[in-house]
Amino acid sequence: MTSPERRAAIVAATLEVMRHKGIAATTVRDVAQRMGTSSGLVHHYFASMDELLAAAFEQAATADLGVTTAAVEALSDPVDRLRAFFATYVRAEQDWAFQLWLDAWAEATRRPTLRQTSQRLNVTWQQVLARCIRDGVAAGVFDCPDPEGAAWRILSLLDGLALQSVAHRVAIDRTAVVSWSAGFAEAELALPAGALGGPPPESAVTAAAAAEATRAAGRGGPRDPG
Repeated sequence: MTSPERRAAIVAATLEVMRHKGIAATTVRDVAQRMGTSSGLVHHYFASMDELLAAAFEQAATADLGVTTAAVEALSDPVDRLRAFFATYVRAEQDWAFQLWLDAWAEATRRPTLRQTSQRLNVTWQQVLARCIRDGVAAGVFDCPDPEGAAWRILSLLDGLALQSVAHRVAIDRTAVVSWSAGFAEAELALPAGALGGPPPESAVTAAAAAEATRAAGRGGPRDPG
């Protein structure tokens, strides 16, 4: 392998360990065993475990961001774009990704590099949503005096409900997560009740599927996180 390929392989192995054991329990030894190599090789490419965990977390979170962004950008209607955002944000196969976010937030106080990475990616997610809202306001479809704040509030509710569902296994299914968050967004944006209900247009579904296929190919195909 070239140096970039070796580094990418280390990140991929780390992500697989993180998915099985969680961020806090992942060690250099675990990663080396997953690769069938020595711990020294891992240390050669990454100065600290914090740096390695942040790189693996960023790879997973960025790939998910790409799926949602592709779905949103495939559409022009502001309401359809928000439907696509909600539909792709809470996907059945993404429970492990929400668990990684929960782990990252829990570890952030002890790992500065991971904290900086999760903060930056969280802002990027918020900006995708804020851009949808700003565009809707400009088009006269939404009435929202504070798109930035509205995006944070909507995203925080969506995250909170999704993490309750994934981490605590409470009686909140994905339908409720999306419908409650969409209902809150309707109030924030002065939309009629139920305006954000229903599935996104087929073009968004197709774009998201293409982005997911690219993501899966990049990591060598989907893996069982269990």
